[in-house]
Amino acid sequence: MSSHALKIGFVPEHFSTPIHFAHKYFGLDAELIPFPSGTGHMITAIRAGEIDVAIGLTEGWIAGLGKTEQSEENDGGYRLVGTYVETPLCWAISTGNQHPEIVSVDSLKGGKIGVSRIGSGSYVMGYVLADQRDWLVPTTGVGTSTESASPYSDFVVLNTFENLRKAVNDGTADFFMWEHFTSKKYYDNGEIRRVGEIYTPWSSWKIVASTKLVKGTTLDDRVEDLLGKLNKGIRHFNENQEEVVKYISTTLDYSEEDAREWLKTVKFPERTQGVDLKVVKSTIEILNTAGVLEQGKGIQAEDMIAKQR
Repeated sequence: MSSHALKIGFVPEHFSTPIHFAHKYFGLDAELIPFPSGTGHMITAIRAGEIDVAIGLTEGWIAGLGKTEQSEENDGGYRLVGTYVETPLCWAISTGNQHPEIVSVDSLKGGKIGVSRIGSGSYVMGYVLADQRDWLVPTTGVGTSTESASPYSDFVVLNTFENLRKAVNDGTADFFMWEHFTSKKYYDNGEIRRVGEIYTPWSSWKIVASTKLVKGTTLDDRVEDLLGKLNKGIRHFNENQEEVVKYISTTLDYSEEDAREWLKTVKFPERTQGVDLKVVKSTIEILNTAGVLEQGKGIQAEDMIAKQR
């Protein structure tokens, strides 16, 4: 296996703070590549060989593999190798200020949902929301098909958070979903309006590695090293909360108050190594129910996780 420094994709938000600490204090030798457009974009990049490892949303990674029909030519491009955040993610549901007709989450049924990419967390959670609200209407099909009529009139692909905010104000989209604390600044300044929220029914962030770095039960040494350095970065994060608040409020796009509030809601694991099969299976089950995945199709739960010694 090549010995070049790993290229690691990450979302440049408050959740990335332990990665920053691993790099700053614990010698993480890697090229950190920001993906502000999120997990869907990282799936494309890791499959194209542009990055080696990525840290992103559980639902995006699992949906990506669950839609992959495995063959000799196509192994899905990546495997789950670690757990980065143990707590659920709070997705805020936002609209623009020119949508007086949107008074509650129920007003969104049949509307135009803005998403960063097809297959991204913002896309997948649109179906989870629809499932929770009973907006999924099964179409007449044959046998055990779980096909459902779309709960929305359109999925508008907008790539970035900035584009999503613009879209709900110019009418391109009616609403979108994005992480609560990243959205909050724009509620406070009046750019967008909060309609509601939805929590992921699973632990929110996972680490994946290119299948080129996974050989049987052996992970490339650089991936093992990354997981070890992340553990140290997380420990530093937990032991130095004032430094965390300062970093998030000066380097990233959050107020000190919001950084402190976020700290009360998030839990990183002591050990990032490994992924709980039960979490993957329950996520797949919910994604099947929501119509994101189809039962029995795609890469199965056991095969999504890199087998580790």
